[in-house]
Amino acid sequence: MRLHPFFSNTNLMFTFQRYAPLQSEKAGYMNDPVETYMNLVPMVVEQTSRGERAYDIFSRLLKERIIFINGPIHDGMSHLIVAQLLHLEAENPSKEISIYINSPGGVVTSGLSIYDTMQYIKPKVSTLCIGQAASMGSVLLAGGEPGMRFSLPNSRIMVHQPSGGYQGQASDIMIHAAETQKLKDRLYDIYVKHTGQTKKSVEKALDRDNFMSPEEAKEWGHIDEIVESRPKGDDA
Repeated sequence: MRLHPFFSNTNLMFTFQRYAPLQSEKAGYMNDPVETYMNLVPMVVEQTSRGERAYDIFSRLLKERIIFINGPIHDGMSHLIVAQLLHLEAENPSKEISIYINSPGGVVTSGLSIYDTMQYIKPKVSTLCIGQAASMGSVLLAGGEPGMRFSLPNSRIMVHQPSGGYQGQASDIMIHAAETQKLKDRLYDIYVKHTGQTKKSVEKALDRDNFMSPEEAKEWGHIDEIVESRPKGDDA
């Protein structure tokens, strides 16, 4: 099992490329140095027998079957994560995939589309919490392959029940409230499945924002192991 795959080709160089035009440029203002920095993405220049090949850093990591879930989970993110999972399955259905999670959570249905794809595809999917896995992010962390759910020692895991706000006619509000209740019950079932806790224990744990250390999350059954450094020999 490869917890943290290395790059297979060590003859690499780095450069940078922008994600998109800066907002200040669109408005005709002077560039903000902080905004400029935040819009840079590292580029990896790889020396091969056929010459140089350039990748953005995330595409290069995808070649090593590493997927990042970073930031709020929403439709724009979820379809990219799902596409990456399906691509890696098509490339090699028997080789594991690693998902690194640093997320405060987000839209439940967007997160469930990622979760369902993780369960659907053939490759085993390992999950690793770096920073935080809160709300929907914690569901994805728990949804990794049993025995392959990890956390770094200073990460935080937070679970709670879903929330939502609606306005409109009273009958529409009641419909949305009923749907939220169904989603809550479904999320409870997912936590029960992956943590080994009882439904009653899960309901109690998710009643309010419940922050856990990696040690507490491991005891609760949310993760399997806390890792502090790359295992020796884990370089394939």
